[in-house]
Amino acid sequence: MRRLLFIAGTLLIVAALAWPWLRQLPFGRLPGDIAIVRPGFRLYVPWVTMLVVSLVASLLLRLFGR
Repeated sequence: MRRLLFIAGTLLIVAALAWPWLRQLPFGRLPGDIAIVRPGFRLYVPWVTMLVVSLVASLLLRLFGR
């Protein structure tokens, strides 16, 4: 458990440092993501992006978890 938390924390730090470059990737603007913009109200639900990230994370954990 300690190793998993260490790896997760390290990945979060790396992602935070790389955020200016990661922000330019097309994730978060995939077809199927829901964006509702009205005066005084903004709702954004990136469910397709969350699905893709979950699938990639699951595959990586399955490959490297053995």
